[in-house]
Amino acid sequence: MNKGRVLFLTGALLMVHFIAAEGQVVKDADGNIYLTINIGKQTWMAENLKTTRFNDGAPIPLVRDVDAWKSLKSPGYCFYNNEEKNKDVFGALYNWYAVNTGKLCPKGFHVASDDEWQVMIDFLGDPMTAGDKLKEKGVDHWKNFLSQATNDYDFTALPGGMRFFTGDFPLFGEAYAIWWTSTDYSEWQAVNRGLHDSSSRTFKASDNKRSGFSVRCIKDQK
Repeated sequence: MNKGRVLFLTGALLMVHFIAAEGQVVKDADGNIYLTINIGKQTWMAENLKTTRFNDGAPIPLVRDVDAWKSLKSPGYCFYNNEEKNKDVFGALYNWYAVNTGKLCPKGFHVASDDEWQVMIDFLGDPMTAGDKLKEKGVDHWKNFLSQATNDYDFTALPGGMRFFTGDFPLFGEAYAIWWTSTDYSEWQAVNRGLHDSSSRTFKASDNKRSGFSVRCIKDQK
């Protein structure tokens, strides 16, 4: 066996197979390991971010309380429905103040801008079907009503839910995948990108910076 193709994680006794190439595997400040994928000329992390620390090692405040969340004007994160079991599959939900630090993603990566999302969507072709090319196949997580998910590039988008800026978790959150971009919109809002289980499209919106959304990181371009 090619030793470069197997990574042993001591303690967890977990074996991860990978092709040994620069940028193929990335680690966050907590030690979580992510595979990466190429879509066109871009390199994306293949799952949502789940770190609880910035890339300089500083902790990101975990905010469970509703009143505390809705009053935040500084970085914070949580897990969907305040259930840590959602971390491994769906990642964490961050407010935009955490995104705006520029230290949320592992070094060498950053939170994708709205323009970088658009580059990917343009590469995928028809914006009416681009969402299906990003979604995980099947109905293990998505209901996939009125869509035909193909996950062509192993982006494996999952419905990670959301948290309103009011601190509430909507009951319909499991129908959505929403990611913050690094793009500011106004004093109170920033741009996000997302998918819905009843549509093959991608959508773009701006929401209150105190909202909690997923994050995908993209590799810095030299």
